[in-house]
Amino acid sequence: MRRRQKRVLAQQRGEQKPREKVSREVIIPDLITIQELANRMAERAVDVVKIMMQQGQMVQPSDNIDTEMAELIVEEMGHTAKRVSEADVEEGFITEETDENLLVTRAPIVTVMGHVDHGKTSLLDAFRNADVVDGEAGGITQHIGAYQVSADDGQLITFLDTPGHAAFTEMRARGANATDIVILVVAADDGVMPQTIEAINHSKAAGVPLIVAINKMDKPSADPSRVRNELLQHEIFVESLGGDILEVEVSALKKTGLDKLMDAILLQAELVDMKANPDRQADGVVVEAKLDRGRGPVATMLVQNGTLKIGNIIVAGTTYGKVRALINDHDQNVAKAGPSMPVEILGLSEVPLAGEPFAVVATEARARELVEYRINKVRDMSSIVDNSGITSLESMMASLKASEMKEFNILIKGDVQGSVEAILGALAKLGNDEVKARIIHSGVGAINETDVQLAAASNAIIMAFNVRANPQAKLQAEREGNEIRYYSIIYNLIDDVRDAMSGLLDPTLKENFIGYAKILEIFDISKLGKIGGCTVTEGIVRRGSSVRLLRDDVVIHEGKLSTLKRFKDEVKEVSVGQECGMAFEKYHDLKVNDVIECFEIEVIERKLEA
Repeated sequence: MRRRQKRVLAQQRGEQKPREKVSREVIIPDLITIQELANRMAERAVDVVKIMMQQGQMVQPSDNIDTEMAELIVEEMGHTAKRVSEADVEEGFITEETDENLLVTRAPIVTVMGHVDHGKTSLLDAFRNADVVDGEAGGITQHIGAYQVSADDGQLITFLDTPGHAAFTEMRARGANATDIVILVVAADDGVMPQTIEAINHSKAAGVPLIVAINKMDKPSADPSRVRNELLQHEIFVESLGGDILEVEVSALKKTGLDKLMDAILLQAELVDMKANPDRQADGVVVEAKLDRGRGPVATMLVQNGTLKIGNIIVAGTTYGKVRALINDHDQNVAKAGPSMPVEILGLSEVPLAGEPFAVVATEARARELVEYRINKVRDMSSIVDNSGITSLESMMASLKASEMKEFNILIKGDVQGSVEAILGALAKLGNDEVKARIIHSGVGAINETDVQLAAASNAIIMAFNVRANPQAKLQAEREGNEIRYYSIIYNLIDDVRDAMSGLLDPTLKENFIGYAKILEIFDISKLGKIGGCTVTEGIVRRGSSVRLLRDDVVIHEGKLSTLKRFKDEVKEVSVGQECGMAFEKYHDLKVNDVIECFEIEVIERKLEA
């Protein structure tokens, strides 16, 4: 303060000229607070805030801004921006193999896709001589399965079985992105269905070759020519129609045509020529993940490059750990897993997200550094000031409308991460402008006491998919009066939520016209007031119904009938052509030639669209 006062006095006496502004090179990381940016420019934070207010943004010095906005502010204030990124820590996490001499042929990774109940898992069972379908709820695959099958010549093929139900779009997309070849299973008696089209789009987006398996050829209603013609509409040209896409007619039930399908896979694998280096650090993708009560976090991982060994330190998303055990698809412990081999991994600190890439890192310190950076990035990104957040009347009205929206609170617990993601994705599509599903918490594993407490505090219903509540949580739910619903098939859960949310919708009121009556004469009765002597000119007049009084075709009054008499008797209704006496509730301004319109209000319950 003293230095500043001396400088001001010196300027006033003319002894010192105003200090010239110095242009600085300002280093900008991925995220920076307004105060820190001002310090690096040697400017006042209030001046930076003023610039942002001119852009229509109300901010504070402690708010985070992204790199683009920071760079604009630096240039606006006459400085030079230099970007640096904390993401440099990600460099070298997954590297491409540059020496082609180290590459060897690996097993092809084949994803089986198609519509629900078209026989994808049954086809895999026929290859594996196993029976996975019997273990699936409703005969529907609820997860991504990963298996290895040996061909007649001993060559291995890795199969990924993706669920076919509409709710598992994300899981099917994940399967397509981790594959070399897609087998599109289409039922010969059913043809191309919505999820078939979806699977075609996923395989096209992934840019992988396609093989069409026309299944259920043993059925009398099988029509493979119909399937081929329907596929033409989606630009799938099979070989028998002059195209270049292999198609095979099979029956998973009778186990016919499987050898031809296997030959087609091996032929396509030769054309693609898949190779990997098994003598490097492993990397790949998380196929599925769950929380096992006895073993902790368990992840099914597909090794794509290198060899994964027990004792390796791996990083997957925001979790890491040392591999304690490797279990293959036959529930056997193995010491290592090479390219294209799916294995269950024990030893991670948390349940990773399905679809996350994983890789082996050299040290635990490197693993911690990567995970800390990713966690901080997720946290910081949530606190960035929205650059498009200019306040307007439209945005205020939208937020007001959102605050009036009814919410259906749900707590979701599932057996594996992929199932939880699929449920959340399906629930996000439910609702409209009046009601929506609000997920207060979702997770993997059994329902515990904390879940019940959270649900009780949030007035939420607990929905469990293939998991159960532990005894303590069950007792607490009974005490709190919280309902826990258990499901093993996803669309049953979605249907129940849709029906419950439909109950929150305001009903539609429909007006149904009943009849007209004309007042011919007015009678004054001491106890009842004015009563109109009427004749019913159209339809019927019913006691207790809603009525309007029309005078010269203008509505004078709307209310209800208090009296409806025929001669001296009270009656329920009077038909067209008959005369009656009518009186309104709390209204007596009746005149001759007035018309009484009689109508009923029908309450129609609304339902959310499927």
